Amino acid sequence: MIDFFRRLLSPYAKLGLALQATIVVAIILVTTAIGVAVVISIPPDHFSSKRTQPEQWWDADPLLRATVLALKNILGVILAILGFIMALPLVPGPGLVFILIGVSLIDFPGKKKAERRLLAIASVSRVLNEIRARFGRPPLVLDDPDDADR
Repeated sequence: MIDFFRRLLSPYAKLGLALQATIVVAIILVTTAIGVAVVISIPPDHFSSKRTQPEQWWDADPLLRATVLALKNILGVILAILGFIMALPLVPGPGLVFILIGVSLIDFPGKKKAERRLLAIASVSRVLNEIRARFGRPPLVLDDPDDADR
């Protein structure tokens, strides 16, 4: 496994320091922009247990529904993995935000409870609501993380 990462990072290590720094800054800017765009587009009641699931355009066709759900879950896993990587020390990017976005996209038993527990971390909910306030969006409606799954 370590050899895999060495081979993966070998071309990056051969770049000059200025280009390496530029790549890191670009990664930070792009991932932060994506994270902010998703955070401000989330409906305020998205994480509320009282929210009803809206009807989606792809629900009418079973094949289309299965395809969209599979793609959504794959994207969620990728974003959650990227979030875990970005949450590591010395790795650029908004890790906890990407973990939350990834978990929100994945369908699994206990998902709502996991989301509520992640949002119960004061720094996570504070940052999300500060970002939303900066763009004129209302704060997220959060439930108690210990409530039963609904």
